[in-house]
Amino acid sequence: MFVTAAYAQQSTTTEGAEAHDAAAAGEVHTETGVAHEGEAGSGVFPPFDSTHFASQLLWLAITFGLFYLLMSKVIIPRIGGILETRHDRIAQDLDEASRLKGEADAAIASYEQELATAKAKGHQIADGAREAAKSKAVADRNAVEADLSKKIAAAEDRIADIKTKALADVGAIAEETATAVVKQLIGGTVTKAEIVAAVKASGN
Repeated sequence: MFVTAAYAQQSTTTEGAEAHDAAAAGEVHTETGVAHEGEAGSGVFPPFDSTHFASQLLWLAITFGLFYLLMSKVIIPRIGGILETRHDRIAQDLDEASRLKGEADAAIASYEQELATAKAKGHQIADGAREAAKSKAVADRNAVEADLSKKIAAAEDRIADIKTKALADVGAIAEETATAVVKQLIGGTVTKAEIVAAVKASGN
């Protein structure tokens, strides 16, 4: 069979590519820790492979640096701002609470003062009303006693008048009775002066 130079070169290139792919596959198997065909248990887990420590440390430093920059430039300032805002708000709330407490204490003190004043005024009013009532009671009592004294005096005067009139009537009745008795007993008449003298003598 006749083989041209171009065909031979293409075959050589194809074989070289297949050999390169096989070598690459072998490297991949080595990195993943999977044994090549015919090699059992000869691979190492990459994180534990000492040949990769330098790159791992480099990426760890880069990651830590980025994380540190993120924390120091973004997260920590935001947290600090939030904490400062909350601190200022709490301080304002405490100041407001202190002010309100002072106002409440002042209002309570004013209320207690007004209550004490009102109690004292109430006591004064009660004492005044008690004294006024007492004075009025004394005045009413004096007025009633004076009225009773007048009524008693008037009654006594009336009784004296009635007694005087009754005594006068008794004397007249006694004189008439004595005149009638003397007339019936002795059958004669006596003078009025004698009858009056006899009634007075009997009365004494």
